[in-house]
Amino acid sequence: MSGLVVVGVDGSASSLAAVEAAAREAQWRGAGLRLVHAFIWPAMHVPLGRSFPGPPESGLRNMVERLMAEAQERARTVAPDVEVSRAVVTGEPLTVLQAQSRAAELVVVGSRGMGGFVGLIVGSTAVYLAAHGRCPVLVVREKGEGAGPIVVGVDGSSAGAEAVDFALTEAALRGVDIVALHAWTTWNAPMTAPQDEAMPYANEPGALAAGEERLLSEALAGRQETYPGVKVKREVVHTGTREALIEASRTAQLLVVGARGRGGFAGLLLGSVSQAMLHHAHCPVAVVRGTADSP
Repeated sequence: MSGLVVVGVDGSASSLAAVEAAAREAQWRGAGLRLVHAFIWPAMHVPLGRSFPGPPESGLRNMVERLMAEAQERARTVAPDVEVSRAVVTGEPLTVLQAQSRAAELVVVGSRGMGGFVGLIVGSTAVYLAAHGRCPVLVVREKGEGAGPIVVGVDGSSAGAEAVDFALTEAALRGVDIVALHAWTTWNAPMTAPQDEAMPYANEPGALAAGEERLLSEALAGRQETYPGVKVKREVVHTGTREALIEASRTAQLLVVGARGRGGFAGLLLGSVSQAMLHHAHCPVAVVRGTADSP
């Protein structure tokens, strides 16, 4: 761990909720908290100082200082013992926060910022960071966190394995239980090779379900021993992955997914399931990229 949690700040209600969540994360991890604002106006040659005529506190630079001070006060209210620093970086939010993710163990952003279009459920910054960030990304909605378990989607992929590790660590920090959820259908379950090569691929009745139970067990094998205090409930459901995870998120305090699953197309940085969770989950979502997916 680098000992740093980074949170994007833009003054929106969503980003203030993200600041509170990031302050709690920093407190649980014993890490520092860095408030980051992407100040795009200097690059566009927009005047930053006091407007004339106007009060002394007017102007874009003063506005940014006020919103950063408000965010810092919000963070200290939630976690007074956490060391908080502030950074105003010239650039657009996508590139600024991606660069900040290189030195962080977690980046936290709101689901929608000040520049979001009406009708969008999740903003472009959150989606971009989930695909391109160099560390796990936590996307927070305004309503905050619930009191349920952490739900982690398990699919047997490398990103899914790192999502399990992240969920176990997070559960240990929070002192809560985990629901390890694996969803499958006959369309996404792999078939085992026949013993006789002359025979077509086919699965005996019950073989698919048994294979999916085995996949979940193998994905968790050896990991629970590292976190003996975390209770893990295993669930294998015969339904669509998106539907299962969205439904489970209704009673979860956090949903953890890998950036890409085993069914993704080569070259995609963010899979359809993780994108669907960012848009439709009922709780905060953490997206974890596998090491092999890092650029």
